[in-house]
Amino acid sequence: MGNIWLIVLVAICVLCSLVAMFLTLSANKDIKNINKTLTYQYNLMVKIQTILKNKFSVNETTDKAEIIYQDLLQDLIPIMAAIDVMPRTTSEHPLWRALGGIMDEYAKNPFVLEKLRRVIKLDSNIAHNVGHYLNRANLFLQHMSATDTDGILSTTFTDGLLGQSLTFFAQAQALANTDK
Repeated sequence: MGNIWLIVLVAICVLCSLVAMFLTLSANKDIKNINKTLTYQYNLMVKIQTILKNKFSVNETTDKAEIIYQDLLQDLIPIMAAIDVMPRTTSEHPLWRALGGIMDEYAKNPFVLEKLRRVIKLDSNIAHNVGHYLNRANLFLQHMSATDTDGILSTTFTDGLLGQSLTFFAQAQALANTDK
């Protein structure tokens, strides 16, 4: 009878050891899953942080852009008056209406470039406004390129009215300077 109790006791110990080993392996598997999940969550948090930093930079730039827009518009108003160009009649920001009016007029009548060249050559205030516009717009585009990591916003400005107007004004300024 003593041998039976010993066999039963050993069987119970073996059974308890197997259950403990099974529970340990199960816990190990759960710990690995938790580790994977935490790694994924950490990587996701890093991505979110990067996106928020980029959005903050773009939002900060957008807030400052209104000041820059007004500065650029102040340079455009006397230029538009000197070359007899009216802004577009749309609901856009006044800067984009002014630039659109200039570029629309140039598309209809390329002589506008010659008118601007003459005005730059003859009127030092207009020459100053054109130079200031070119400098401020270039600085703005450089700032956009530096803060816009994916390049979508800066490309939009470069390829849009701002970039087109820079080319137009730079051409007129170069023609006026070579004609002296």
